Amino acid sequence: MDETLRRIPWLRIIAGAAAILVLAAGGLIAIWQTSRSRDFQLFGELVNRVTTEEKVVALTFDDGPTPRYTPGILAMLAEQDVKATFFLIGNEIVANPVEAQAIVAAGHEVGNHTFTHDDMTWATPWSAAEQVEKTDAAIRAAGYSGEILFRPPYGKKFWGLPLYLAGHDRTTITWDVEPESDDDVAADPYRIAAHVTDKTKPGSIIIMHLMYPARDTSRKALPLVIAGLRDRGFRFVTVSQLLALRKR
Repeated sequence: MDETLRRIPWLRIIAGAAAILVLAAGGLIAIWQTSRSRDFQLFGELVNRVTTEEKVVALTFDDGPTPRYTPGILAMLAEQDVKATFFLIGNEIVANPVEAQAIVAAGHEVGNHTFTHDDMTWATPWSAAEQVEKTDAAIRAAGYSGEILFRPPYGKKFWGLPLYLAGHDRTTITWDVEPESDDDVAADPYRIAAHVTDKTKPGSIIIMHLMYPARDTSRKALPLVIAGLRDRGFRFVTVSQLLALRKR
C-alpha cells in the first residue's frame, strides 16, 4: 500500500484528507464533551456538588422570572420554609422586575444565567462579559446584594466564558442531580421525586426548571421532592451556604 501511495499522488491526497477529517472529528468530539461537562471547565472554578458529610442539599431553579409562575413557586417555598437559588435570565429580570424583586425579598439566592440564554459554547471573553455584566446589573437593580454565582445556559461552556469568569474570580455552578434530563422521568411528578430522592447525596446541587408552561410536571413534583428529601433527613441550603461548608 505504501508503494502504491508513492506512485499514485491522488491516493496520497485522499489519505491526507481522511487523516485531517479524523483529527477534526476528534477535536469536535473533545470540544463537545468539554463544553457539556458538569464537573470540568478549562479555566477557573466549577462546582457541581460539595463534598460534605452533612445532609444538606441545594435546590436550584433556572430561567425566569415570569409573572405567571413566580408567585406560586415563592408561595410554595415559603409554605415549606425552603430557601433556594434562582439562576435568572437578565432580559427576563428587566421584563419582570416585580417578580425578580419578590424573589429577592423572600430571601432566596439569585444567580446569573446570562442575559439572553444563548448557548455559550463559542462565546468569546468579550461576548461573555456583555452577557454576564448586563445580567449582574439587572440583578443588582432588583435589590440583590449577595455574591452573584453563575450558571451557563444548558451547562455549556468552552474557552471564552470560563476565561472571562476566571479573570473575574467568578464561580461556575452546575449540578449533579437533573431529573428533567430523562424524558420518562420528567413526564411524571412522582418519578421526578423518586429520581431526586434516589440520586441526591450530601452536598448535591439539584437543577429544576419551573418558570414556563411546559414545566407543569416539574412544578407538581416540587413539593414531592422537598418531602422526599426531608424524609431522608436532608436540610435545604442555598448554593453559597453549600460552598461555605468547604471552609470547615
